[in-house]
Amino acid sequence: MWTSVLPLCVLIVSASGVSVSWYQPEQVHLSYTGHPATMTVTWTTFTWTPSVVEYSPLPGRPSYNLTAYGNANLFVDGGPKQRKMFIHRVTLENLNPGQKYVYHCGSSLGWSPQFFFRALQVGSSWGPRLAVYGDMGNENAQSLSRLQKETQMEMYDAILHVGDFAYDMDEDDAQVGDEFMRQIESVAAYVPYMTCPGNHEEAYNFSNYRNRFSMPGDTEGLWYSWDLGPAHIISFSTEVYFYLKYGQELVAKQYEWLQKDLQEATSRASRTERPWIITMAHRPMYCTNFDRDDCVKRNSTTRTGLPGGQYPLEDLFYKYGVDLEIWAHEHSYERMWPVYNNTVYKGSPQAPYTNPAAPVHITTGSAGCRERLDPFFPLHREWSAVRIADYGYTRIHIANKTHIHIQQVSDDRDGKIVDEIWLVKDKR
Repeated sequence: MWTSVLPLCVLIVSASGVSVSWYQPEQVHLSYTGHPATMTVTWTTFTWTPSVVEYSPLPGRPSYNLTAYGNANLFVDGGPKQRKMFIHRVTLENLNPGQKYVYHCGSSLGWSPQFFFRALQVGSSWGPRLAVYGDMGNENAQSLSRLQKETQMEMYDAILHVGDFAYDMDEDDAQVGDEFMRQIESVAAYVPYMTCPGNHEEAYNFSNYRNRFSMPGDTEGLWYSWDLGPAHIISFSTEVYFYLKYGQELVAKQYEWLQKDLQEATSRASRTERPWIITMAHRPMYCTNFDRDDCVKRNSTTRTGLPGGQYPLEDLFYKYGVDLEIWAHEHSYERMWPVYNNTVYKGSPQAPYTNPAAPVHITTGSAGCRERLDPFFPLHREWSAVRIADYGYTRIHIANKTHIHIQQVSDDRDGKIVDEIWLVKDKR
């Protein structure tokens, strides 16, 4: 049963006139905390209210027999009007793995519509299904309608949005950010919506990104990691390399964190339990798009680090055997051969993605925004395997400890699968 809730407001009369207080929850979205049997619900109001989630297991008539409480943080946008909003966060705990729940959020001053989600499975013996994309805005959000339908059909266990939201969240005193969060509610209120920052989030030191999303860890979502089935997923910021006005120490801090996280993920016990290591960040190391972006350079910043070779990411990921690197920023889809230092390392000519000796890179930044698509440079690069200039997004099925299935969906071709590979760890 679906309910709709009209915005609840209260007129307050004072000597200075009439003001409107809005209590109605909106922009509801989920995220995984990184701890088993949990889920965080995040939403926005424009006046302070209590932060409450009522929920109950399905099937059955929603009885909301469980209640969780959280808190609301004031977020003041950096624009001229200094718009204020309250970001509410409530973490649900002790969820039954794989159990479906119905929920709504808000308070006695106003409740959201009903949504549902399925608690994530625990352990490494299940196969998570992901929808993956970057660079989706309010305008020209080509992939959104198909993602809405597929999410509510329960095709995905999580969404990975690889940077660049709304175009831009801070515009019009952050009202563009509000509208974007309302648009994705029909996806993000049903599955964990996991993110990383892109260059379009830079305004006011990434304040809209850091305040609106609730990612694991204590770095306001700039970098974090989490386990999902047989994979360890690392989200980090390429932007710390490009916006040094916010402090070069961020580059060093993130790099040190990455080293430690990778060391732990590649210990014998961890790699046996979760053999796949996947990274996600916004600006790619390699690309063949017809523009002047960093990734067209032989020694791109994302690959080789700051001047003088400080904090080089490609060497770090190669050293620790990262399997799959997901990027966006370029408004197209490009799949690379396994590559390190501009050299291709195929598993074999017959099975290039079986036991490759270098990471596989996927750039998926064509979900749709006002900047449209990016064309490709006509010259071929030996490490580029497939280039597709369609609107679309990527499906990733981490099938088990030995196989990952990757598909590219084209919105221009009515949902047709236009690229497909299996990434394989053959134990023989």
